[in-house]
Amino acid sequence: MRIAVSGTHRAGKSTLIDELSDLLPAYVTVEEPYHQLEEEGYDFAAPPSVEDFEAQLARSIADLDEGPRDVLFDRCPVDFIGYLLAHEDRDAFDLDAWLPRVRNALRTLDLIVLVGIEQPDRIALSSSEDEALRLSVDEKMKELLLEDPYALGVVVLEVEGSSRARAKQVLEHLGSL
Repeated sequence: MRIAVSGTHRAGKSTLIDELSDLLPAYVTVEEPYHQLEEEGYDFAAPPSVEDFEAQLARSIADLDEGPRDVLFDRCPVDFIGYLLAHEDRDAFDLDAWLPRVRNALRTLDLIVLVGIEQPDRIALSSSEDEALRLSVDEKMKELLLEDPYALGVVVLEVEGSSRARAKQVLEHLGSL
């Protein structure tokens, strides 16, 4: 199966992927586009610009086009759409131009696991983190994936609880297929 783990920053995605990697040893893990681009020398603005998020969106689409069969993706194109729609310069992002490519890429996924911010929040944030952006992206991601206003047509499993509980929910979902 091809599974993407999605959500805002500091929600527990990477921790869940680590847990799932241990439980699904035959699966390949694909690092999130930010880290891939950074390793290649891409210079991100601080905070990231619309162009930076579009570069990550393009890489995420390419990753889905090239990935193996049993794979865990850290993020998918919907993550970057969430960030772009929450960005202060969101008017510079042309979602309609990207949607055909995003829909085609998402068709290659069997499941998107949505890791949202829980109440109370399980993740402690440093004072330097932009909590408003994190909450806005979480809201956008839930809207995009659970309400599906752009007819993305993806199967979504929203998980909650500890990383072990989240992994168990994913495994139970996979077992039910």
